Amino acid sequence: MTQSKTAPRAQENRREALIKKIKRDKYLLAMLLPVLLYYVIFHYIPMTGAIIAFKDFKPGGGIYNGEWVGLRWFIQFFDSPYAYRTIRNTVLLSLYSLIFGFPIPILFAICVTEIGNSKIRRTVQTVSYLPHFISTVVLVGMITNLFTMNNGVVNGIINALGGKTVNFLQNPGWFRTLYVGSGVWQSFGFNSIIYIAAINGIDPSLYEAAKIDGIRKYQQVLYITLPMISSTIVILFILQLGKLMSVGFEKVFLMYSPAVYETADVISTYVYRKGIESSSYSFASAVGLFNSVVNFLFVYVANCICRKATQTSLW
Repeated sequence: MTQSKTAPRAQENRREALIKKIKRDKYLLAMLLPVLLYYVIFHYIPMTGAIIAFKDFKPGGGIYNGEWVGLRWFIQFFDSPYAYRTIRNTVLLSLYSLIFGFPIPILFAICVTEIGNSKIRRTVQTVSYLPHFISTVVLVGMITNLFTMNNGVVNGIINALGGKTVNFLQNPGWFRTLYVGSGVWQSFGFNSIIYIAAINGIDPSLYEAAKIDGIRKYQQVLYITLPMISSTIVILFILQLGKLMSVGFEKVFLMYSPAVYETADVISTYVYRKGIESSSYSFASAVGLFNSVVNFLFVYVANCICRKATQTSLW
């Protein structure tokens, strides 16, 4: 009898406590509501459309009325000659961006925080942030002006030095270099912000004690700075792995042409051509769903490995 009476009372107390918290934080919850509505309307509700990856969808018939075909479109994709090429290019572009683009913001943040003059430090930081705010269209236009075969700045320098003109934009071997290099240049300054904040949060007494012990500057970085920001590095690394199969569509689409499909055609551009240009909506949805599932698996596996190896993880 005692337990049967205390259980409803405990539930009532929890309900009252919840109501009090809602009343207390009502303005904060009201500010959060638009964000929740945005994600529900534009991210979660559209996920129901993924069902057309398992149906023979025809425009005008509705996403739930098509014939159920199971894994036909997935099998068709993996049997096509483009599956290996698009997956390979997507992984390589993301992997190169990760290898060259991930450590540079860390190194830049360490170098910036070592600048003693505050004015010079702020100037360097501001200048490094500016490329991030350049739109993708403008960035690709800059790449074209620099590396075009006719009247390009780089080819002009090569010709002035007695070299031969190089067709950078139509050469498949140069596409990955241009894509990754421009991406690193555009993002390293902005990506360094969180590392600079983490470094500035380190207790200065650690560095003072290290100086008293006679530790050199590079040893301070190895034994103090990097270990103290290791949790931030691990979390951002996991998040980057989650984007391994999500190469930016806009930049690739603006940079590539049929001449460089061999190294430039990625899953997102292939989905665009099949879904929009060829009207194969179910096939394109199946390829996109496969891409999303692989991204999720990368994040999950990376999170498990990092949790066991470093005791740091997203969840």
